[in-house]
Amino acid sequence: MAAFKFDNLAERQAAATKAKQALLDRFKAQPKADDPAVMARVAAQKAVAEARDARRAERDEIKRIEAARLAAEAAERAAEAARPAAAERLAAKDRAEAEAQAVLAAKLEAAAKEERAALLDEDKRRRALAVAAEQKALRDARYAARKARK
Repeated sequence: MAAFKFDNLAERQAAATKAKQALLDRFKAQPKADDPAVMARVAAQKAVAEARDARRAERDEIKRIEAARLAAEAAERAAEAARPAAAERLAAKDRAEAEAQAVLAAKLEAAAKEERAALLDEDKRRRALAVAAEQKALRDARYAARKARK
């Protein structure tokens, strides 16, 4: 087993300086922004980003169209489901109108019967009065005849 090697301060400083110089050299070796290779890479990245955005927009449009189609189908199913209820409401309305007409006809018939009954009652009363007057006249005539005989 090897013994642990202690570095002194000068060696550590030299190593740090060497590392800093290596970083600086690497940074200086990088191509500049106006380098054709960098410009080509940036253009390629832009193209990729634009293509990605176009695909995302296309997917969003497809999702929107599908959502609209599903909503239209749901509305159509709801309308289809509501159609029997609407027909039932219309039938109930027709039944109610028929019942109202029947009630009105019954009321009119009852009023007509009452009017006929009133007319018949008036006619009967007049006849009864006429009969009573005729009977009184006959009675008075008999009374007068009896008085005349005496």
